[in-house]
Amino acid sequence: MAVTNSDKRKAEARLQARVTATPQAQSAHYDRRRSRIVVTLTNALELAFPPAIAEGLAGAKPADLSVIEISPTGLGLHWPRLDADLYIPGLLEGAFGSRRWMARQMGRAGGKAVTANKQAAARENGKLGGRPRKVAAA
Repeated sequence: MAVTNSDKRKAEARLQARVTATPQAQSAHYDRRRSRIVVTLTNALELAFPPAIAEGLAGAKPADLSVIEISPTGLGLHWPRLDADLYIPGLLEGAFGSRRWMARQMGRAGGKAVTANKQAAARENGKLGGRPRKVAAA
């Protein structure tokens, strides 16, 4: 599929519309004292979050978290030492990673959830003998 000049102009117009409609990152740094990534946006909003909740940042050393680059559009953050990227509009919507990564995080959290229904189901399953034991394949 060939990309025409018209396609390029339309894509640039869409990007420009996104940039003007969305607050951009003005500055970003790692606050060691609070263990937070702090991003100041062009609308004066300051966004702070722990690295542990963001894809590619969990478990990183403070020295690696301290090196943050802002994309030319102001819509992206990049950690070159970690090869990690986050998208400002996504962060504002609560997405701290890719869809696949977010789904895995939500599944992990859901598996740890303790509710009355889950406990009742476990008790009923226990009355039936519980889960069958895994048999080692010969």
